[in-house]
Amino acid sequence: MKNAFAVKEIRQKILFTLGILIVFRIGTYITVPGINAKALSSVASSGLISILNTFSGGGLTNYSILAMGVSPYITAQIIVQLLQMDIVPRFVEWSKQGEVGRRKLNQWTRYLTIVLAFIQSVGITAGFNYMSSLNLVNNPSPQTYVTIGVILTGGTMFTVWLGDMITDRGIGNGISMIIMAGIVSRVPDGIRQVFVEEFQGASQLWEPILYVTVLLLIILAIVTFVTYVQQANYKIPIQYTRRVAGATESSYLPLKVNVAGVIPVIFASSFIATPQTILLLFAQEYSEDKWYIIMSRVFNMQTIPGMILYTILIVVFTFFYAFVQVNPEKLAENLQKQGSYIPSVWPGRETQKYVSRLLMRLSVVGALFLGLVSLIPLVASAVWGLDESIGLGGTSLLIVVGVTLEIMRQLNGMMMKREYVGFIRK
Repeated sequence: MKNAFAVKEIRQKILFTLGILIVFRIGTYITVPGINAKALSSVASSGLISILNTFSGGGLTNYSILAMGVSPYITAQIIVQLLQMDIVPRFVEWSKQGEVGRRKLNQWTRYLTIVLAFIQSVGITAGFNYMSSLNLVNNPSPQTYVTIGVILTGGTMFTVWLGDMITDRGIGNGISMIIMAGIVSRVPDGIRQVFVEEFQGASQLWEPILYVTVLLLIILAIVTFVTYVQQANYKIPIQYTRRVAGATESSYLPLKVNVAGVIPVIFASSFIATPQTILLLFAQEYSEDKWYIIMSRVFNMQTIPGMILYTILIVVFTFFYAFVQVNPEKLAENLQKQGSYIPSVWPGRETQKYVSRLLMRLSVVGALFLGLVSLIPLVASAVWGLDESIGLGGTSLLIVVGVTLEIMRQLNGMMMKREYVGFIRK
């Protein structure tokens, strides 16, 4: 960071990113008009609020204009990417058109985001207001719900725009940076809660001190383990043929052991949050019906069926996104165009099959890793009756570590690029 701030261009990118994040944090404290934000304090640690707070940096607790965060946008991304798998021919065609096709897909993703954001906004507002112990909306009426839905939808699109600004002119992936900023912003309050709960009413001082020490050691061990796996690479040997001399040069192609990164965890969390918010629309009339009870249990990460579904989604998205990140067909085609090959593997079709098999094996390790880190806190929360927000600690930790490592790699790459440019000029 010291070397990065010494370079004007990089320093401007970092400061721009921090400025955007400050704007985002201010937005999470601007409450939606006509809302009694304090009404959610009694259920602030419930499963749905905890998930949405992860994507909005506590914005839902304050019921701010950015309460929905980027959750609808992430859900829209999942749907659009799934539709590219030979489901919608036009989307498949656009996915093969490079930058032009990518812009068209992004445009449709935003259209879908508006629809999902409005449905989710009305769903959580009406659902929480219908709860017997809550009076969230001061003057409930269809017009009020539509107005709140429009405001929250606008807040979601504004948040997505802030993320795009970070991606274009700042450091890191904008959407991931906003999610990480929301998670980090809640850390001080989490630390305060731990100290208040452990030190108040303690008969002996050494007990809470021991508890906090053990907790810090566990967090340090998990962070070390996550960092180690996230940094692990599998090196595919590559040989380049020099046509003039007829000789070959050896190199390697690094593939991450966890190819998909933290995206599957974000996708799975967002995918579960969407049905939960839609179910809130039917809470008043169908809360006692069997189908509603079953669906509420299935799409709740604090229940056994919900944990199973969450784990399955992480595994599915890990395999799916690994092949999105590394397209074996395009990789084999690019290697062949460059006059390079994998030793003992025929170029073309055989190379594609080899990379596909390798991605499948790496994805097994990545899925087990992501599922383990995400599931253990949920199980611990359910078994020992801890705060439900603690159950999402594994998910939050994966996101923070993954995004931080990506920022470090980007900064190192920019510094290295500058060194090479300086060397060439000399």
